[in-house]
Amino acid sequence: MPRPKSLPDAQVLDVAHRLIQDYGPQALTFESVAKACGLSASTLVQRFGTKAGLMQSALLRAWDKLDERTAELAATVPRSPDGAVRLLAELSKSYGGIESYAEGLLVLREDLRDPALRARGTRWKAALSAALEDRFAGIAGAPEGIGLMMAAQWQGALLWWGFDPRGDLAAFVEENLERFVSAVLPGRPGTSHVAG
Repeated sequence: MPRPKSLPDAQVLDVAHRLIQDYGPQALTFESVAKACGLSASTLVQRFGTKAGLMQSALLRAWDKLDERTAELAATVPRSPDGAVRLLAELSKSYGGIESYAEGLLVLREDLRDPALRARGTRWKAALSAALEDRFAGIAGAPEGIGLMMAAQWQGALLWWGFDPRGDLAAFVEENLERFVSAVLPGRPGTSHVAG
């Protein structure tokens, strides 16, 4: 099959990110991306310069997609504590199984090493926290900063599930976040009280 003459950068970066997710950051080379997308390695070097440039571009593209998904969910889930739980449970579905989640932690290491990627993470934290905070607006007893608290609880739930990955991740997250909401807003009408 002949090589494609052109492929938009966004598609190339999606291929690169998929390689990083599936096989770890060390698997990202111009040759591996070239093989996966059909462009020549020299074309990729011309576009992205260095392996570090390709890695950063792929991970920035992944942040763009996460920003879009977060905004989409924030626009569609109810403005209620149950909506906050749903937003985070939906975001959890992208983690897949334990192998995918474990590889994702290697990708997180790359995000933490690069100042531009850390800045994107900081920006997403603010947007996610604000979206969660908005779900508690006007609710008596909701503590200030509940959005960031809930995001931190979510990240903790993801990590603990990783040590004992039985059952569906999104369901595990949902159950844990429902408990969190019940603890933060005891006696709130409509709160599901999960046994356990």
